[in-house]
Amino acid sequence: MAVPKRRHSKSRAAKRRTHYTLKLVRPVRDENGDWKVPHLAGKKEKE
Repeated sequence: MAVPKRRHSKSRAAKRRTHYTLKLVRPVRDENGDWKVPHLAGKKEKE
């Protein structure tokens, strides 16, 4: 098992973790003028 020889600093770990981000979903207006989430904006509702 790999064991680090020395401890990594908090700032070094934080630099590595800066790339773990979530992309925020931007709401858009559909044909009716309602605000929707983009991946749901073009789909028709099933009746």
